[in-house]
Amino acid sequence: MNVEPLVLEGPEVRLEPLGVHHLEDLCAVGLVPDLWKLIPTNVENAGDMRTYIETALREQAAGVSLPFATIGKSTGCAIGSTRFMNIERAHRRAEIGCTWIGPEWHRTRVNTEAKYLMLRHAFETWKCNRVELKTDSLNQRSRHAILQIGAKQEGTFRNHMVVKEGRLRHTVYFSVIDSEWPAVKRSLEEKLSAPSAAAP
Repeated sequence: MNVEPLVLEGPEVRLEPLGVHHLEDLCAVGLVPDLWKLIPTNVENAGDMRTYIETALREQAAGVSLPFATIGKSTGCAIGSTRFMNIERAHRRAEIGCTWIGPEWHRTRVNTEAKYLMLRHAFETWKCNRVELKTDSLNQRSRHAILQIGAKQEGTFRNHMVVKEGRLRHTVYFSVIDSEWPAVKRSLEEKLSAPSAAAP
């Protein structure tokens, strides 16, 4: 697994290496309290967003994450962020996580296309055995979206994290494994080729 910064590009989305130069764009779309309500990270202002980016870059330097800015190709601006994380080369697995996009792009094809690009890279370039995704048990929109891309729900880690205001978060785990990828790929390509493809 050659875990080096790279660009993944589709018709509407470009995933490019995340950097501090994306700060202004990300603040313009991402300082929305509802976005972070069910995410362990707290991002309320530009300083928090800079810390978010710098933390991702430290993880990249350690070789355990590969963070991206999600670029809307119609505007050329960053509209969110995502990353490969918890990368385990020995076991050929990775997680897709820390994913968010500005509210304007919810229920569009942006998230579906980004997940397709990342899964394709993981299985066809890195030859992963498994790609994981997880979310807060309370995040129904995220859970539905993960199921819609073809991932299988595996179970719930109870009392998995202490999050905002001391709440104990139960985390729901999902995965796609290598043998499932051809069918998941076909399904995603069908969704993305539909005239009005949109993420759930």
